[in-house]
Amino acid sequence: MNATAAPARADILQRILDRKREEVAQRRGCVPLAELRARAADAPPARGFVAAVQAKRAAGLPAVIAEIKKASPSKGVIRADFDPPAIARRYAEAGAACLSVLTDVDFFQGADVYLQQARAACALPALRKDFTVDAYQLAEARVLGADCILLIVSALEQAELADLYGEAMRLGLDVLVEVHDADELERALRLPAVDGREALIGVNNRNLRTFEVSLDTTLDLHARIPPGRPLVTESGITTPDDVARMRAAGIDAFLVGESFMRDADPGAALQRLFFA
Repeated sequence: MNATAAPARADILQRILDRKREEVAQRRGCVPLAELRARAADAPPARGFVAAVQAKRAAGLPAVIAEIKKASPSKGVIRADFDPPAIARRYAEAGAACLSVLTDVDFFQGADVYLQQARAACALPALRKDFTVDAYQLAEARVLGADCILLIVSALEQAELADLYGEAMRLGLDVLVEVHDADELERALRLPAVDGREALIGVNNRNLRTFEVSLDTTLDLHARIPPGRPLVTESGITTPDDVARMRAAGIDAFLVGESFMRDADPGAALQRLFFA
């Protein structure tokens, strides 16, 4: 990658965050936060996202968070034949623990309805995979039926991270906190348990500055996480050898998307990768 390409690609995250704040402001103009919170209070109980991950681990099985994603800023359209309910059903049949559904419109060609459709098609809990920058999105996620939300440490100041985490927990949502390095992990581990519940820690193996992927990122950070606390490895898990390497190190929760999305049968791809 040349010297100008890396900063340009690193700026993608900032462009996404700037656009997300504009989007939230537009949505607030249509449905006030107070109304959303009232709807969230009447929503059915969330499915236990962390509990589903822990149940797979307790059974000695890999806990696979299987992603439903149509496109990405760097790769363009990943799956043209995009049917979220059908994909969700195949994931459930193949042994996934949970779903991850992209809802960002402008950069990932996602939609809120994809989350609703996928979750309604099976019994798995679902992560709303989006860029959370405002409490409005938490109430919105609860109303949409999400069971878990994503907080990206590099996208938030510590006070913002703590406030959004606490509000999500109070709404009954589980939280996946994503980190990329040791400093971000230290910030994530500062978040306290709420009524005995802790956030899942996700380690993204993709370097946000170079966009290179290294599984050593997860392996290096794993040693810094308190014993018994689950760690989710994200990005770069593409072969059974990758899975075996992680499991040998005691890492047994995985978020995988693109390799499944490129396969004619995402469920079969999941089975080949994790259960062959």
